[in-house]
Amino acid sequence: MTDLASAHVLVLGATGGLGGAIARSLAAAGSRLTLSGRDESRLAALATELGDAVVTTVVADLTRPDGPASAVRAALGAASGPSPRPLTGVVNAAGVVALGPVEELDDDTLDEVLLLDLVAPIRLARAAVGVLPEGGFLVQVSAIVAERAMPGMAAYSAAKAGLTAFDAALATEARRRRIRVLDVRPPHTETGLTTRAIAGQAPRLPQGLTPEAVADRVVRALLDDERDLPSTAFTAAPPTPS
Repeated sequence: MTDLASAHVLVLGATGGLGGAIARSLAAAGSRLTLSGRDESRLAALATELGDAVVTTVVADLTRPDGPASAVRAALGAASGPSPRPLTGVVNAAGVVALGPVEELDDDTLDEVLLLDLVAPIRLARAAVGVLPEGGFLVQVSAIVAERAMPGMAAYSAAKAGLTAFDAALATEARRRRIRVLDVRPPHTETGLTTRAIAGQAPRLPQGLTPEAVADRVVRALLDDERDLPSTAFTAAPPTPS
């Protein structure tokens, strides 16, 4: 089992609905956290809420070429402070969604979806795997659309499918160094992401999972050394205690 009580984890997208829930679940498991996001005031509020669990916060724009690496460097720098705890894990929960038919997808929207949902996670992985120790982990939040592409979400589906494919290849490479790559593909979750779409309007969707339920499942997967979290992992009944 992974010892999260002694871990120092960088959480990107920490001010989002799912990122914040994951940060809270990790803090409850005893982890120390470096929190990253684009909104400084929301980062500060989350850091105040989590108190001593937070090592530092870093404002980073992951769409910038150096954005992911700058967040990793900040976490590494914080790890060498007066109470050092080396960086042992990275969780990427940042993302955007665009909605609507393909013929209405403009270049700026396409670029932003691909940058934040595919290119930034690849850049993050490139920065992280070189500095994580043996036994470390990288968690990338993909989505159920990586398994079943959705009309009206073509660019988002393509970006997430690309991320899941990238994570599968990276997991094999990183296994030689005993670094775990966990691709997370939750079903629709009530994070409010679709209401903040950068283009288009959200369709009527069935009630989704709570961010807390998804976050707890991710943390349980880390504790149990799971190596993949498909959408079905969030709906299956938990094992019966022996």
